Amino acid sequence: MGIPSPSDEVVQIVHGDGAGDPTVVTVSCPDKTGLGCDLCRLVLLFGLNVHKGDMSTAGRWCYIVLWVAARRGRAVAWDVLKDRLVDLCPVPAPFGVDSAYLAAAGLQDPDAEPQVFLLKFCCYDRMGLLHDVTCVLSEMELTIRRVKVSTTPDGRVMDLFFITDASLLGNLQLCSLCLLRELLHTKSRREEAYEKLQSVLGDSVTSCEIESATEDMSSCLQASALLSPVVLEQMFSEVDAIEEQSRSSGSLSVTMDNSLSPVHTLIQIQCGDHKGLLYDIMRTVKDCNIQISYGRFYAGQKGRCEVDLFAVQSDGKKILDQQKQRSMCSRLRMELLRPLRVALVNRGPDSELLVANPVEVSGKGRPLVFYDITLALKNLHRRVFLAEIGRHVVDDREWEVYRVHLGEDEHELSCSVRSKIVDSVTNMLMGWD
Repeated sequence: MGIPSPSDEVVQIVHGDGAGDPTVVTVSCPDKTGLGCDLCRLVLLFGLNVHKGDMSTAGRWCYIVLWVAARRGRAVAWDVLKDRLVDLCPVPAPFGVDSAYLAAAGLQDPDAEPQVFLLKFCCYDRMGLLHDVTCVLSEMELTIRRVKVSTTPDGRVMDLFFITDASLLGNLQLCSLCLLRELLHTKSRREEAYEKLQSVLGDSVTSCEIESATEDMSSCLQASALLSPVVLEQMFSEVDAIEEQSRSSGSLSVTMDNSLSPVHTLIQIQCGDHKGLLYDIMRTVKDCNIQISYGRFYAGQKGRCEVDLFAVQSDGKKILDQQKQRSMCSRLRMELLRPLRVALVNRGPDSELLVANPVEVSGKGRPLVFYDITLALKNLHRRVFLAEIGRHVVDDREWEVYRVHLGEDEHELSCSVRSKIVDSVTNMLMGWD
């Protein structure tokens, strides 16, 4: 594999010839730690399933090919996806300026925090309202950092969304060079948001505002009600049981082999497919500080996936330590068997749905979780009385926790109805709907 010339496109998207044929997404750019994870996260964010994938690095250059298809009922903005993929690459294609040069010149801040905005609106409640609003925000690439939803006895809803404008995040690294500001600062961007929200809220909306979040407001992003010991036990204390389940079921296999390559450890995974599977693998590898030199992914028609990863440690050496191998295999089994935690518990007079997903070491949460939760509840004709997103540290690990109160009327749910809610939300999150 040769290094492409500077004139080559960093990202290419080629659609299949016939209906049902996958779209081929090719990324060719300088390598950086965690690039594969970031690309897979973006593919998941745009509602795509990965059928097959290949990646390789030759020294400093990375070449990734993904065969993808849109999920049922989801339109894909392919041009926007291409722009966002280019934004992730170390060399921004429109400028051709090496990121190392920008950093050395003080023109790049890879850790720049995006401006947080507060979207606040009041309207009368109706079935599926929260999902419809979430759908609009997703289409506009407005990332929900936190949400507070409350319903009054007379049926009015007050929603507070703390959001960032993801459509500009890729350009934040070049803001000193391009003199760009957050898009929600502009009048046209705000008006676009108002118009799209008005289209789904209709005449029921009584007020709608977008403003920059103050420091006091932003501090709310870190604050969240504590999880009870019962909830912690139910959602986070099943490590041994999950590990035993993965070993006994035979549906999941994770092994390491140092005999097939003189310089790489081969990680082999065989498992069932689910939405975001490749992302779950790559984020786990990234969090464990493991680098992939070559990888192959294939999803079969019967829902079985095979993954081969030729990997090294951050020091460039094979993974030889037995304890590290066992720990890595155990972590991968855990993340693939149960990448999200879903439970329905009683909280006072309410039934509360809880969904938790691990936060990457980089601080990023899983995409579209709130979107899938609200869609599943809309399909079940369940109203949302209260909702919030918060982060919690459990056993030295950070989790993003979604808490949805289904209201006092839902307290006495039968076992079958409770199971149906949990199963429907889980299936939507895992892509089994």
